[in-house]
Amino acid sequence: MNQFVSYSSSIGRLELHISFKAKYCHKIFNSDLVKNRCKQIFDEVASKNNIVIKEIGFDQDHVHLIVQLNPSMSVSQAAKLLKGTSGRKLLQEFPFMKSKYFWGSGLWSPTVYFDSIGQDPEQISNYVRNQGNEYH
Repeated sequence: MNQFVSYSSSIGRLELHISFKAKYCHKIFNSDLVKNRCKQIFDEVASKNNIVIKEIGFDQDHVHLIVQLNPSMSVSQAAKLLKGTSGRKLLQEFPFMKSKYFWGSGLWSPTVYFDSIGQDPEQISNYVRNQGNEYH
């Protein structure tokens, strides 16, 4: 069971399942280089912004994360930080993706999926952990 976290004036656990989809459903995460670099960028952004990434899983055209947020951060703020930085850096570092798939637009679809993982997060953690496997 996940533990509660003490903050300066509160105690609780704000864990969410978040998913981002590549624009136009392009299968950019078939490349291990792109997938590994995206994970590195997410980890860098998370450590700078007090976001804890508990699980991450990639499928061909999207990523799932289990994140723990500080109660002062909204879901939209966390998504903007993670998607904005990763999208910009990935398109800079892998220019073939921009010319082949995204034609001057951003990498991520504007939609963000999110849901609270609830009291028993193991089922969601397994789902995220096993992304990209044939059978979840």
